[in-house]
Amino acid sequence: MEGGRLLLDFKSVKLSLYKAINDCSSRGLTQSTKWLSELNFAIKNVKVKCTQPYKIAVAEDELDDYYLAKSFFDAKEYDRCAFYASKNSSNVLKFLHYYSRYLSLERKKIDSLTELFSGPDPNSAGDLQQLCKELRDLHIRGGMDAFCLYIFGVVLKRLDLLDEAMTVLAEAITAEPLNWAAWLELSMLVTDRSKARSLSLPNHWMKHFYLGRTYLDQQLHDKSLEIHYALQTAGFNGSTYILAQIAIAHHNKREVDEAIDTFTRLRKIDPYRLDNIDVLSNLYYVKEKKTELTSLAHAACEIDKYRVETCCVIGNYYSLRSDHQKAVLYFQRALRLNPQYLAAWTLMGHEYMEMKNTNAAIQSYRQAIEVNRRDYRAWYGLGQTYEILKMPYYCLYYYKQAQLLRSNDSRMLVALGETYEKLEKFQEALKCFYKARSVGDVEGSAILKLAKLFVRLMDTDQAATAFSEYVNENDNLAGENKSELSQAHLYLANFHMNKNEIELAYQHAQSTLNFEETKEEGKALLKAISQKRTVMDDLKQDMQVEDSDPNDTS
Repeated sequence: MEGGRLLLDFKSVKLSLYKAINDCSSRGLTQSTKWLSELNFAIKNVKVKCTQPYKIAVAEDELDDYYLAKSFFDAKEYDRCAFYASKNSSNVLKFLHYYSRYLSLERKKIDSLTELFSGPDPNSAGDLQQLCKELRDLHIRGGMDAFCLYIFGVVLKRLDLLDEAMTVLAEAITAEPLNWAAWLELSMLVTDRSKARSLSLPNHWMKHFYLGRTYLDQQLHDKSLEIHYALQTAGFNGSTYILAQIAIAHHNKREVDEAIDTFTRLRKIDPYRLDNIDVLSNLYYVKEKKTELTSLAHAACEIDKYRVETCCVIGNYYSLRSDHQKAVLYFQRALRLNPQYLAAWTLMGHEYMEMKNTNAAIQSYRQAIEVNRRDYRAWYGLGQTYEILKMPYYCLYYYKQAQLLRSNDSRMLVALGETYEKLEKFQEALKCFYKARSVGDVEGSAILKLAKLFVRLMDTDQAATAFSEYVNENDNLAGENKSELSQAHLYLANFHMNKNEIELAYQHAQSTLNFEETKEEGKALLKAISQKRTVMDDLKQDMQVEDSDPNDTS
């Protein structure tokens, strides 16, 4: 970037995109091919002469093997593809062999998981380790191109060898900076800025897309928006991917209306695009827009009922109707189509929570974390699940992980504070509730938690201050907090009466009459206040008489 602007030579960008599209397509990397093609279409106004059409990088005597293996791959017959691609030296066929074996293992693993929910097959882990061993041997011999390095990095990541996976993926990106799949896998592994700085990555224009995506995953939404707006200004203003990332950033910032507006614009530009449509369904779900969610589900089904995003949209539709069994069914369908689809694991965990099936919920959230350790929703969901199971030490661990990922989210802080309170770590609980207030209490519950904790600690002055803030913020709001408000007014009425602050006590006691559950106590309080007022008035009169006594000779 120069002076905040991104300067690119779009003719060389276009030529490199042509080559990368060919390389990814010939290896069956369909998502990368699609992503690169959409990016290429966004700069279609840039005209270049392609002097030589790109060919499949396979030796002539291995072309027949390639076409057969690739046909099996396209038909999702991964074991057959791996078998026929196994005895060849071309890098493309090597990649198809290892990639097919990996995809076959992933599919078998998910078949075992979603049908039986009995945990992963131990044989699958052994097969994955064998695949890793073969790839490591190939790597040591120096027999890997950029794409084989990519699949080696993916396998290392699945085996939780995360540091080695990052190194290998960085190596893959250096060898081929336009393999978007490698950037994505690396993005999910980079959990903080220090890790990002330790990696040796090429200074390529693709790095801006990677940083925009990584900042989004790290909850640095303003930085992500800055990069994506810069990419638009640089010349990628026609990119639907960038527009979708901007919408997701607004979604994560809880700017719901802005996110919906951006998605609406995106759907007008590309009405048959299903990528990220599940995020739009989440927004409709949060806003309880049943009509819009129903319409979106119908539209997605019309386009492709077997896409993972469509299954998630329909799952959200059934969830909003409180039909949790059907919602789970559709999230499971999504996972059959793509075992690495993070949103489906997390949403399925939420549904199992609604169904009180805590074991299944835990397994779903754990799978979400296996896909992406930075998914704070899964950590938070695990905390909630263990809270139901009354296991506060487990809660504490998972809520801490969620809070580390989402440090300025008041919901994480309140949950952490409540857990500390259950464990009688009151000072830590107070710190959490105070911080939740300072970062902007989304649900308005932190001040109430503070007040109740001060009551428990018998710090009446601090409790009264907190209850007063709560009452001031909520007294004019309709409805949901009636029970809490009534108790706050009751506490304050008693507090001020004990302090002989009769007028304040009277105001709060009067307010308790507006709530059924405190009406009777309020009446009794008003009577006591009236009596106390009479006594105090009598005392005042006596004091005045004494002050004006004519027999006083002083």
